[in-house]
Amino acid sequence: MRKDGDFLFTSESVSEGHPDKVADRISDTVLDAYLAADPEARVACETMVTTNRIILAGEVRGPSSITSEGLIQAARDAVKDIGYDQEGFSWRKAEAANYLHAQSADIAVGVDSAGDKDEGAGDQGIMFGHASTETDTLMPATIYYAHRILHEIRDLRRAGDPRAAGLQPDAKSQVTLRYSNGRPVGATSVVISTQHDEGISQKKLREELGDIVRNVLPEGWMPPEDEFYVNPTGIFVIGGPDGDCGLTGRKIIVDTYGGAAPHGGGAFSGKDPTKVDRSAAYACRYLAKNVVAAGLADRCTLQVSYAIGVSHPLSVYVDLDGTGKDVDEARLGAVLREVMDLTPRGIRKHLRLNRPIYAQTSAYGHFGRTPDDARDDFTWERTDLVDALRGAFNR
Repeated sequence: MRKDGDFLFTSESVSEGHPDKVADRISDTVLDAYLAADPEARVACETMVTTNRIILAGEVRGPSSITSEGLIQAARDAVKDIGYDQEGFSWRKAEAANYLHAQSADIAVGVDSAGDKDEGAGDQGIMFGHASTETDTLMPATIYYAHRILHEIRDLRRAGDPRAAGLQPDAKSQVTLRYSNGRPVGATSVVISTQHDEGISQKKLREELGDIVRNVLPEGWMPPEDEFYVNPTGIFVIGGPDGDCGLTGRKIIVDTYGGAAPHGGGAFSGKDPTKVDRSAAYACRYLAKNVVAAGLADRCTLQVSYAIGVSHPLSVYVDLDGTGKDVDEARLGAVLREVMDLTPRGIRKHLRLNRPIYAQTSAYGHFGRTPDDARDDFTWERTDLVDALRGAFNR
């Protein structure tokens, strides 16, 4: 994404009822079940959902108290919570099969700590984190508003609000913003596609969704009427897994920065925090957000890399995109490794990741969420390193 000048940029989001997000939710529900029983459990769960079918597969290592029947019931409960009791996809009627099996011993020996060997990374790979002053959450504005529109629709639908009457769980949004001198100044187009009950008119949908979008976007940002698109095909009655097969991990750009920053090769959902695809991406967001919150830069992108079975990161790269406030990027990279242990064990302990906190991350983005002190969740969104970072640079 360009960071200066005048341009248009677009991000999309998908709702909790999108088929891929249903799969993500089930995979993270399985993960939470294992972590609730054993914080050291290992889980790599993949889910497929289609017309009245739910299929679990992958590798696990955990207590025998977690049964196949219990996991299938947890999956049904997740589907029920999302809101699916339709003819083609019902939490009650869907056939469910569990093909989870024991984790490979070859992976376990590389990851487990033993003797003088620290816990190693669960896989090789690269992970990124990003933060920007475009919004109060320090997220890129396009993905921020795309998420907020769908989150608002979800809240209204669940509350039985008349403004969401007849709307079903499956939905997508897309927001295009105009940037002037590198800053967002308004929306040039908004697209919403949402599943709905049969018989609802396009006019009614357009009016209801238009009010929701106006309430979410800043004043004066609503696009022209002919650039506000609602269900462009004209009808969206058959949706969810009945309309399209869903798989875990297919919405990785929706999960992170909407394309405004790089993404590593791995998805998040269904993976326990020894998998650095997830935990190190969380750590990178945490560090980037604290750099920007500390006033050291207006934008920050981090990259780290790991090798399977090796505890320390092979590299830490910092890019402030020319917005650093008299901060040397190489020095900042060294400071970040001082203020946070970036080994898999260090990340898990610092962010308290070995807990059943993941089902709520599976829709509306893993980043830019508001931490809740009472629940101790979304710890990677906290800005508790600000003082340490400012002190390191004498601010």
